[in-house]
Amino acid sequence: MDSKITRAIMACLFAALISVGAYIAVPIPGTPVPIVLQNMFILLAGMVLGPRWGLVSVALYLLLGAAGLPVFSGGTGGLAKFAGPTGGYLIGYIPAVIAAGLIARFGKRAWYWNALAGLAAMLIVYLFGVVRLRMVLNATWAKALAAGFFPFLLGDAIKIAIASALTPALVKGLQMLDSPDHHA
Repeated sequence: MDSKITRAIMACLFAALISVGAYIAVPIPGTPVPIVLQNMFILLAGMVLGPRWGLVSVALYLLLGAAGLPVFSGGTGGLAKFAGPTGGYLIGYIPAVIAAGLIARFGKRAWYWNALAGLAAMLIVYLFGVVRLRMVLNATWAKALAAGFFPFLLGDAIKIAIASALTPALVKGLQMLDSPDHHA
């Protein structure tokens, strides 16, 4: 199979994984932001597919959700999600996946570069998410950080560690799919 076709298929697969990760949503009392697994798949999309194809997977996911398909947290969809309290996190996925892909690729996807890529990407998501959350809730910075940042640090650190550890094997598998020997 052509490398571009393989990448396109993988981008679609990652869009599906991001969607599934959104269904794994655990509400937290006192905040409209749930704990979700979708951000781990955003990291993996960038680190495994690189910035371009990772962006394709995230853009596809966001377009499906904007069109009304129930791919956002809690099985929701529609343009209104972008205007709501979690809309900043969704928008933040775009620069986050690009950053994850660029940093991981620069570090030749070594686990410590992957961890740095994951950290940078998560900080970008938090930046967009907390700013939007503060605006929608008309909250102080302290309240916005308490609702949209601090409760997620431990879980997101674990997601970064998992994505960093999985990336080398997934990249190797993708390279095997692209190799001419695999197609014989």
